[in-house]
Amino acid sequence: MRVEELEAELERVREALAEAEDVLRRRVIGLEQYLEALAETDAPAVVADGVSRRKPVGPRRAVPHRDNAPGTEVLSVDYQVLMAAAVEAGADGLGARRAAVVLGWDSASASRVEGARARLKRLVERGWLAEVRPGGFTLPVAEQGSAAGRPGGGS
Repeated sequence: MRVEELEAELERVREALAEAEDVLRRRVIGLEQYLEALAETDAPAVVADGVSRRKPVGPRRAVPHRDNAPGTEVLSVDYQVLMAAAVEAGADGLGARRAAVVLGWDSASASRVEGARARLKRLVERGWLAEVRPGGFTLPVAEQGSAAGRPGGGS
Protein backbone atom coordinates (compact mmCIF):
# COMPACT_ATOMS: atom_id res chain seq x y z
CA MET A 1 0.00 0.00 0.00
CA ARG A 2 2.74 2.48 0.93
CA VAL A 3 4.66 1.65 -2.27
CA GLU A 4 1.61 2.49 -4.41
CA GLU A 5 1.14 5.80 -2.61
CA LEU A 6 4.77 6.72 -3.14
CA GLU A 7 4.63 5.74 -6.82
CA ALA A 8 1.51 7.90 -7.29
CA GLU A 9 3.22 10.81 -5.52
CA LEU A 10 6.33 10.32 -7.66
CA GLU A 11 4.20 10.45 -10.81
CA ARG A 12 2.53 13.69 -9.63
CA VAL A 13 5.94 15.22 -8.90
CA ARG A 14 7.24 14.21 -12.35
CA GLU A 15 4.21 15.78 -14.04
CA ALA A 16 4.62 18.96 -11.99
CA LEU A 17 8.33 19.08 -12.86
CA ALA A 18 7.60 18.68 -16.58
CA GLU A 19 5.02 21.48 -16.42
CA ALA A 20 7.40 23.74 -14.49
CA GLU A 21 10.22 23.10 -17.00
CA ASP A 22 7.86 23.97 -19.86
CA VAL A 23 6.80 27.20 -18.15
CA LEU A 24 10.44 28.08 -17.48
CA ARG A 25 11.39 27.44 -21.13
CA ARG A 26 8.56 29.70 -22.35
CA ARG A 27 9.51 32.41 -19.85
CA VAL A 28 13.17 32.35 -20.88
CA ILE A 29 12.22 32.70 -24.54
CA GLY A 30 9.73 35.44 -23.65
CA LEU A 31 12.33 37.27 -21.60
CA GLU A 32 14.84 37.13 -24.47
CA GLN A 33 12.20 38.49 -26.86
CA TYR A 34 11.26 41.22 -24.38
CA LEU A 35 14.88 42.26 -23.89
CA GLU A 36 15.42 42.41 -27.65
CA ALA A 37 12.29 44.53 -28.11
CA LEU A 38 13.43 46.79 -25.29
CA ALA A 39 16.90 47.06 -26.82
CA GLU A 40 15.42 48.26 -30.12
CA THR A 41 14.89 51.67 -28.55
CA ASP A 42 18.40 51.86 -27.06
CA ALA A 43 21.44 53.47 -28.65
CA PRO A 44 23.42 51.29 -31.08
CA ALA A 45 26.40 49.28 -29.93
CA VAL A 46 29.72 50.43 -31.40
CA VAL A 47 32.10 47.91 -32.97
CA ALA A 48 35.61 48.91 -34.00
CA ASP A 49 37.51 47.19 -36.81
CA GLY A 50 35.29 44.28 -37.75
CA VAL A 51 33.58 41.63 -35.71
CA SER A 52 34.22 41.17 -32.02
CA ARG A 53 33.65 37.67 -30.67
CA ARG A 54 33.19 38.95 -27.12
CA LYS A 55 29.77 39.35 -25.64
CA PRO A 56 28.48 42.90 -26.05
CA VAL A 57 28.57 45.06 -22.96
CA GLY A 58 26.46 47.91 -24.32
CA PRO A 59 22.90 47.98 -25.57
CA ARG A 60 21.70 45.95 -28.50
CA ARG A 61 19.56 47.24 -31.33
CA ALA A 62 16.97 46.11 -33.80
CA VAL A 63 17.93 44.11 -36.86
CA PRO A 64 17.40 46.37 -39.87
CA HIS A 65 16.13 45.00 -43.15
CA ARG A 66 18.98 44.07 -45.51
CA ASP A 67 17.60 46.38 -48.20
CA ASN A 68 18.05 49.38 -45.89
CA ALA A 69 21.61 48.61 -44.80
CA PRO A 70 24.95 49.10 -46.53
CA GLY A 71 26.68 46.22 -44.70
CA THR A 72 26.82 44.10 -41.58
CA GLU A 73 28.36 46.93 -39.55
CA VAL A 74 24.81 48.19 -38.90
CA LEU A 75 24.03 44.97 -37.01
CA SER A 76 24.63 44.51 -33.29
CA VAL A 77 27.71 42.57 -32.21
CA ASP A 78 25.81 39.29 -31.70
CA TYR A 79 24.31 39.48 -35.17
CA GLN A 80 27.67 40.40 -36.73
CA VAL A 81 29.17 37.32 -35.09
CA LEU A 82 26.35 35.18 -36.52
CA MET A 83 26.88 36.66 -39.99
CA ALA A 84 30.62 35.94 -39.82
CA ALA A 85 29.89 32.35 -38.73
CA ALA A 86 27.45 31.97 -41.65
CA VAL A 87 30.19 33.14 -44.04
CA GLU A 88 32.59 30.60 -42.51
CA ALA A 89 30.00 27.82 -42.73
CA GLY A 90 29.51 28.49 -46.44
CA ALA A 91 27.08 26.29 -48.33
CA ASP A 92 26.93 23.80 -45.43
CA GLY A 93 24.94 26.32 -43.46
CA LEU A 94 24.99 27.41 -39.86
CA GLY A 95 22.85 25.51 -37.37
CA ALA A 96 21.30 26.81 -34.17
CA ARG A 97 23.54 24.71 -31.90
CA ARG A 98 26.69 25.99 -33.63
CA ALA A 99 25.27 29.54 -33.49
CA ALA A 100 24.85 29.19 -29.72
CA VAL A 101 28.50 28.13 -29.42
CA VAL A 102 29.61 31.05 -31.59
CA LEU A 103 27.67 33.42 -29.33
CA GLY A 104 29.47 31.97 -26.31
CA TRP A 105 26.37 30.26 -24.95
CA ASP A 106 25.91 26.76 -23.54
CA SER A 107 24.90 24.64 -26.53
CA ALA A 108 23.53 21.96 -24.19
CA SER A 109 20.87 24.38 -22.97
CA ALA A 110 17.71 24.05 -25.05
CA SER A 111 16.66 27.61 -24.27
CA ARG A 112 20.01 28.98 -25.46
CA VAL A 113 19.84 26.96 -28.68
CA GLU A 114 16.29 28.23 -29.25
CA GLY A 115 17.47 31.78 -28.57
CA ALA A 116 20.18 31.35 -31.20
CA ARG A 117 17.62 29.87 -33.62
CA ALA A 118 15.35 32.88 -33.03
CA ARG A 119 18.21 35.22 -33.91
CA LEU A 120 18.98 33.25 -37.08
CA LYS A 121 15.29 33.30 -38.05
CA ARG A 122 15.22 37.07 -37.47
CA LEU A 123 18.18 37.44 -39.85
CA VAL A 124 16.24 35.38 -42.41
CA GLU A 125 13.13 37.54 -41.96
CA ARG A 126 15.17 40.68 -42.56
CA GLY A 127 16.96 39.31 -45.65
CA TRP A 128 20.45 38.83 -44.19
CA LEU A 129 20.39 35.02 -44.29
CA ALA A 130 18.47 32.31 -46.10
CA GLU A 131 17.20 29.06 -44.65
CA VAL A 132 18.01 26.66 -47.48
CA ARG A 133 16.85 23.63 -45.51
CA PRO A 134 15.25 23.36 -42.07
CA GLY A 135 17.90 24.40 -39.57
CA GLY A 136 20.51 25.31 -42.21
CA PHE A 137 21.14 29.04 -42.42
CA THR A 138 23.38 30.45 -45.16
CA LEU A 139 24.02 33.72 -46.92
CA PRO A 140 21.46 34.47 -49.62
CA VAL A 141 22.44 32.78 -52.90
CA ALA A 142 23.31 36.09 -54.60
CA GLU A 143 25.85 36.93 -51.86
CA GLN A 144 27.54 33.57 -51.30
CA GLY A 145 30.19 34.08 -53.96
CA SER A 146 30.78 37.77 -53.37
CA ALA A 147 31.16 37.53 -49.58
CA ALA A 148 33.35 34.44 -49.46
CA GLY A 149 36.56 36.44 -49.05
CA ARG A 150 35.17 39.07 -46.66
CA PRO A 151 34.58 38.13 -43.03
CA GLY A 152 31.99 40.88 -42.58
CA GLY A 153 30.11 39.87 -45.71
CA GLY A 154 29.29 43.53 -46.34
CA SER A 155 28.88 45.12 -49.72
